[in-house]
Amino acid sequence: MKKQTKIFLVLGIILLLVVAYFYPRLDSQPDGEGAPSGQKGGGNGEPLVVNVIQLKKEALNNQLQVSGTILPNESVDIKPEISGLVTKINFKEGQYVAKGTPLLYLNDNELQAQYQRLQYTQKLVQTQESRQKQLLAREAISQEEYDIVLNQYNTALSDIKLVQAQLEKTVIRAPFNGRLGLRQVSEGAVINASNIIVSIVNIDPIKLEFSIPERYAGLVTEGSSIYFSSESSTEEVEGKVYAFEPQIDAATRTIKLRAQSPNKSGKYLPGMFVKIRFVLDVKEDALLVPAEAVIPELSGYKVFVVGADGNAEQRMIEIGTRTDTQVQVISGLKEGELVLTTGVMQVRQGMPVKPTTIN
Repeated sequence: MKKQTKIFLVLGIILLLVVAYFYPRLDSQPDGEGAPSGQKGGGNGEPLVVNVIQLKKEALNNQLQVSGTILPNESVDIKPEISGLVTKINFKEGQYVAKGTPLLYLNDNELQAQYQRLQYTQKLVQTQESRQKQLLAREAISQEEYDIVLNQYNTALSDIKLVQAQLEKTVIRAPFNGRLGLRQVSEGAVINASNIIVSIVNIDPIKLEFSIPERYAGLVTEGSSIYFSSESSTEEVEGKVYAFEPQIDAATRTIKLRAQSPNKSGKYLPGMFVKIRFVLDVKEDALLVPAEAVIPELSGYKVFVVGADGNAEQRMIEIGTRTDTQVQVISGLKEGELVLTTGVMQVRQGMPVKPTTIN
């Protein structure tokens, strides 16, 4: 029995080996096609259908899309230079005022009394100086005696000027043309140099502050054009760069710029967030290709063009300025050539292609 069992076991193992050897061969019968289906052109000598663009010279706007903030042309919190009692408020909140307009008056009774007293003193000393001058001319007094009276006269004049300056500070005036904010004081209040009376802003023109990467610093010039729009309006408004920082921010590796733009309607307010399109420069006769047509390689960049024989032809190119959608070609292509914009990863040198021109 043991001998028969061994024989059956050996036969079973042999049978399994035979089945394992022949089963894959039975399963791999040819289907008669010999190639995967679904390939659109490019196989068996059929041309690959591709989109192409015909090169022509056009203007290249080298520009950046950045964000910025609107600043007022001028802005200040108006405060008194001296302490005093508010006797009159001469403005309304939100009012537009011209430079020099009186806004607030402080009590000046004491200063007016000092000024009047000094005027009397000045008249008295002036009379004494005139008499002493006549006596000096007749050599009735010494030069020293005359100088004492002259000094008293000059001192009286200086005291009057000092009080006049103090009196001027009791009238708070608008420092420039602008619109007033909300009033922070009331009549009857005693205020000092730390109290804000009202804020005033000038928003025509407005200023726009923004930053650009340091690699573009060499293209920044005064008078460069920018175009901006706010969240409330998609309309683009033009502005001009008028100043920029003379150094790079080490933390952000950017350079800060400021531009100006008219704002007669008062539509744009300080603090608004704006989208800025900054035009760095314009090249009038640039050769441009779509960014998807350019293939980066270790040795540089290449594109495929349609050759004279209708086959794909590989070209190594030198690129210049990049935009969001286009790349400037400096060398390697010429005007009028057809550049492939699709199929660039499937096409090979010398492969027949069927081009479709796109605008």
